[in-house]
Amino acid sequence: MSNRLINETSPYPLQHADNPVDWYPWGEEALTKA
Repeated sequence: MSNRLINETSPYPLQHADNPVDWYPWGEEALTKA
């Protein structure tokens, strides 16, 4: 299962791209959802 981090370029978010959590990268979509 991949989440929204799969499209990131930074190594740290990419480490968590296959976590079973629906992570959001930092940005407008995450702030709107919050």
